[in-house]
Amino acid sequence: MAGSTTALSTRVRRYLTDPVATWRTGSKESQALTLALLLVGVSVSFGVSLYDYNLMPLTAYFVWLMLGMILLRFWPLVVLVVVTATLAVSGMLLEVELNGARISALVALGIGILLILFTASRQQSGLPGPMSEAMLTDLRRRLQASGRVPPLPEGWTSQSAMLAASGVGYGGDFLVTRLDRDAHRLEMILVDVCGKGVGAASQALQFGGALGGLIGALPPRRLLESANDFLLRLHQDASFATAVHVSVDLGSGDYQLLSAGHPPALRYHAVAGEWRPEGASGTALGIVEDPRLQGSSGTLAPGEALMFYTDGVLDFRSHDLDIALDWLQGRARAAVADGFDGAARRLLAEVRRGDDDRAVLVLHREASA
Repeated sequence: MAGSTTALSTRVRRYLTDPVATWRTGSKESQALTLALLLVGVSVSFGVSLYDYNLMPLTAYFVWLMLGMILLRFWPLVVLVVVTATLAVSGMLLEVELNGARISALVALGIGILLILFTASRQQSGLPGPMSEAMLTDLRRRLQASGRVPPLPEGWTSQSAMLAASGVGYGGDFLVTRLDRDAHRLEMILVDVCGKGVGAASQALQFGGALGGLIGALPPRRLLESANDFLLRLHQDASFATAVHVSVDLGSGDYQLLSAGHPPALRYHAVAGEWRPEGASGTALGIVEDPRLQGSSGTLAPGEALMFYTDGVLDFRSHDLDIALDWLQGRARAAVADGFDGAARRLLAEVRRGDDDRAVLVLHREASA
């Protein structure tokens, strides 16, 4: 007996504390428990209605229906709706006489039930609203986590700023980084997936996971070729992306750039105090089997920097690349006039919110290096 009690308490504690077993997962087990608790609440309400209908009128049952829409999947919600509607109507018919106001309440209950079931049936994820929201929040967290640049050795700083289309918080621009174990070589890939906002976020997460597993394991050119093969295997007309890969020796400052259809990077020349385009664009990934990848190389001297960005930073200004680049170079020069700290955010603040995702990445070798 004691063993059964212990097992029961352990089970209850697991439901309350383990996020894998709670209602947030939408598992059959958690849905059954949630449905059972809601049905208990509906039954108690029915008992109160029989005792005194004025304490629990028909309209009060809407609370249980709304909770069910929030917490339950479609078919458990149907069960709750049927039981709740049956008990609510029975409680009214058994205790009071029908009049115009109560008939209106019955009609409102019927319309409310139809709207609740229709809304639940439109959840394409198969999950109630809060669970779908939790999935989107986790998606955004994963995208942001993949783009965090690890702490760099003394003398180097990196910063990034990203804004999704229309400020929704989910987009197709993402960053993947890797710093080797001895903190000697840094690799970064800035990617712009075709699409905007939430529509591109799921593909960005999938593509970002693939790149995260390949970066550091393959040389840059082979990495982008494998990424191209990955997108082609999706067999989707809109599955293409631009990308720029940079590999930097943090000891010497030597770097190699490889671009696949991405806007040209900018390099800050400390002596001249200006940003100049670096490298060409090449062919976007996911379009042809053998994309043309354009590369360039150089050495960052102390005080110099590299800037990478997605086309959303330029497109709002002009569709003429030369004009847009001239504007960006001028704004980037002003953004670092008082120092590089916060330059990516200051530059992105100059970009008007529009229909495309925007991202800026700056890698700076400090003058004291």
